[in-house]
Order: sequence, then structure tokens, then C-alpha cells
Amino acid sequence: MPIIFDMVGGIISDATVARLPVYLRSLADLPAAQETCSSDQLAGIAGVNSAQVRKDLSHLGSHGTRGVGYNVAELKAQLRKALGLNKGYSVVLIGAGNLGTALANYGGFHDWGFEVAAVLDSDRKKVGRAVGPLKVEELSALESAVRSRGISIGVIATPTEAAQDVADRLTRAGIRSILNFAPAVLQVPEGVEVRRVDLSTELQILTYHISSKADASS
Repeated sequence: MPIIFDMVGGIISDATVARLPVYLRSLADLPAAQETCSSDQLAGIAGVNSAQVRKDLSHLGSHGTRGVGYNVAELKAQLRKALGLNKGYSVVLIGAGNLGTALANYGGFHDWGFEVAAVLDSDRKKVGRAVGPLKVEELSALESAVRSRGISIGVIATPTEAAQDVADRLTRAGIRSILNFAPAVLQVPEGVEVRRVDLSTELQILTYHISSKADASS
């Protein structure tokens, strides 16, 4: 998790940082004409309690106005600044299979300040194929793509057995932020941030809750 500092230079906790994108997404779900938002309304959309919302947002110097709430436009700007979304980031996507292709074709990244600048794969049968606005390039082009296109984030969408090798290549190329969709625990050097998205684990958590509710009602 990246380190984010509050208005007085203190480090915001990982748990709070993880909620900031949720608040930003929740604000985006409000009607376009809505100018203010109460902590209760934001909490209801984000799925937390209002006291937690007020505490989290206070780290950004945003306390709202009693009886009015938060100015939506100003709060969006504060959240985007805190998350670094006002800078824009280029992303390299490794793996042009079904998942990688779906990610490359997703148009929502641009709205949040991310641009998929390259899609790479080691399978020569996929090289040259159009994926979204890009063409799949050989994995051997990774280092030059990172340097020439100012890429700072790597996304791994490869089979499990290839994920560690790809992570190694990304870190050697200078990437210090990795989003990993492969069901593998990656070993990376100190100073490299890895976020793991394991769809199978999330589904198993859901089935646990389904099973628990069924047991409770039987």
C-alpha cells in the first residue's frame, strides 16, 4: 500500500487509504447535479459508518460544514490529489489472454487517470493482435517500453507459473508498483508494492457466507 500523509505530515493508515478510492467511487455515483453530500449519505453508499467517513476525510483536511455536508467537487479533488490521480500514470499489461484482453479493452481506466500504454505477451501467436487501441508486443520489449513510454505500473494477467518471472522482469525494468491478477504470491525486492487480485479467493469468501447462512437457517 502506498504511503499517504495527512495534512500535518502524519502517515495515514493502510485501512484508511484502502477506503479512499471507495469514497471517490461513491461520489462518482451521486447525481451529476448534486453539489453537497452528508457523511451519512456517503457512508451509506460506501458501506461504512458515518463516524468512520468523517474520521477518514479529516486526514485530508476536509471536515465538511455542519448541516450542509461536504462539497462534492472539492472532496473529489482532495481525494484524487491524495491518491495521486491528478498526475496520470502509464500502465504495462503483461498477458494477452482472456483476462488481459478484457482489462485492455476496459475503457474506465482513463477516467481515473490511468493509460494502458503497452500489452505484452510471450506467446508469438498473440503478438501483433489488436487488443483495444493497441497491438500485442513481445515480452522482450518490456524494458524498452517502460523507458520510452514512462510506464510506472505493471499489471500481471498471466498463468500462475509465469507470474514470478514476469514480476522479476518488471522490477528489473524499474517498475515499483505491481497489480497481480495471477493466483500466485510474488517475491519482490524491498520497496516494490504489490497488490493482489485473486478472483478465486473472493469467490470462496462468498461461498463461505452462503454456506454459513444456510447452516444458520437449518
